[in-house]
Amino acid sequence: MGQGERDLRLDFLRGVGQWMIFVDHIPYNFLNWFTLRNYGFCDAAEFFVFISGYSIGFAYGPAVRAGEMVAATKRLWTRAAQLYVAHIFLFLFFTAQISRAARRFDNPMYKDEFNVAQFLENPDVMIQQALLLKYKPVNLDVLPLYIVLVVAAPLILWGLLRRPHLTLVCSGLLYFVSRHFGWNLPSFPDGHWYFNPFAWQFLFVFGIWCGFGNGPQIRPWVKSLPNQLLSWTIVLVALVIALSWNFEALYGLVPESIGKILYPIDKTSLAPVRLIHFLALLAIVIKLLPPDLPALRSEHLRPIILCGQRSLPVFCFGVILAFTAHWILVQVSSSIAMQILVSVGGIGLMTGVAWVATWYRTLPTLVTVPPTVPVEHPGEERADHTHNTAAAETEPSTTERA
Repeated sequence: MGQGERDLRLDFLRGVGQWMIFVDHIPYNFLNWFTLRNYGFCDAAEFFVFISGYSIGFAYGPAVRAGEMVAATKRLWTRAAQLYVAHIFLFLFFTAQISRAARRFDNPMYKDEFNVAQFLENPDVMIQQALLLKYKPVNLDVLPLYIVLVVAAPLILWGLLRRPHLTLVCSGLLYFVSRHFGWNLPSFPDGHWYFNPFAWQFLFVFGIWCGFGNGPQIRPWVKSLPNQLLSWTIVLVALVIALSWNFEALYGLVPESIGKILYPIDKTSLAPVRLIHFLALLAIVIKLLPPDLPALRSEHLRPIILCGQRSLPVFCFGVILAFTAHWILVQVSSSIAMQILVSVGGIGLMTGVAWVATWYRTLPTLVTVPPTVPVEHPGEERADHTHNTAAAETEPSTTERA
């Protein structure tokens, strides 16, 4: 893969993660058995956060090294503002969708299950808290985490530019200290953020650290035989333990002493076993999925790649579709066939949104007129001062999109 060339592995993994998140967001869905969360300690969330960090390090590293820190900060904070606006619009649409379903079908399960009951009782207060990112209905926790991390990204890049390894160590210390003292951001009306940013930042910073140029330093060790054997051992042990949660025959294979060490496996503050399991999976993926794999450019994987490249609109649309699918399973039929139909159909619609978003980006940009027009003098020909801003707005080959 050449310098500046887009790493399709990131898009592929992000696309797979989008599909898994959508399927997992549909309660009591048979296809949940085809997602990562049932076969280990971590799930698609870890890959999402790491890849987001890696993309930022890869895309903005050259600019930061070239002294364009201010420009990089402006771009990242603009992106954070876009994510914030997307989250608020998604919140309004999502709560309206659930509220209408709860009232139209007189089923309180919808508002209770998706944490919108208090929104219906006090919409003015809850909207205010939503604007502050304190109130979040179910399935709307990821974007606030990403917003906070992107806002902090310039500081992380600044630290990596000067002391890359020390910055990573400080991030790790914050991870352990926040877990020890229970640091988290408050939610409304009570509780804390589902994704603790003080803990999840470590995975994000590690991603930026790798994308910033430090990845090649550890790649030989990651691909080494001892590390691969260790990674496969961790993944297989996690597989047996995870399967024992659903299959009683395997429960006896897990010693009680192991259970005392592992449990509870906290997702909110990124339990160490989740982090270790993710790192083991990441090492295996790096070994088995080279950047020049021809399959990544095949038409068969194109739908997944597109969903990974246009992850923001795909994710937002997927949240809406997940509740729609849940409504169909409750109101129409919950048969296995219907579960497969709404899941596969939803993935198809998400792919359609990704295709439309990709097509939309190819449309020509409007030619703009400068704010000041020079005075024309008799006998002088009028100069054409219009210009196309498309080139100035061209994004890096690998962006920070989630």
